[in-house]
Amino acid sequence: MRLYTTIVLFLLLTQTLFPQAKIETDIESALINAKKGVYWALSNIPAKKSKIEMDLIFGDKLIASTKLSKEVEGVKVESTGYFDTNEVTILIYRSNDSLIKDGYIKKEKLDPNSKGE
Repeated sequence: MRLYTTIVLFLLLTQTLFPQAKIETDIESALINAKKGVYWALSNIPAKKSKIEMDLIFGDKLIASTKLSKEVEGVKVESTGYFDTNEVTILIYRSNDSLIKDGYIKKEKLDPNSKGE
């Protein structure tokens, strides 16, 4: 009887733990895809346009939808990552100073009086 109780208890615990682990890994995968969208947007900041939108597709699956808009003294990036039926959205703001520091844009592109462009 004790063995039967132990087995039933074990089965009940594993049924509640494994679905939580699956949800956790699905959310992590969606987060990774959203990060890919953020990295793409920061690497492709347009010189003249004030807004861009792009869907990142890999293997016939939508992995991220990314929107970048230029704001006063910086940019705003919104990226939604997808994995199966899960979505994770990241919204970040980066100043022009931090974009220059990290090498995403050159200082000459910000200064309209610069002779470098």
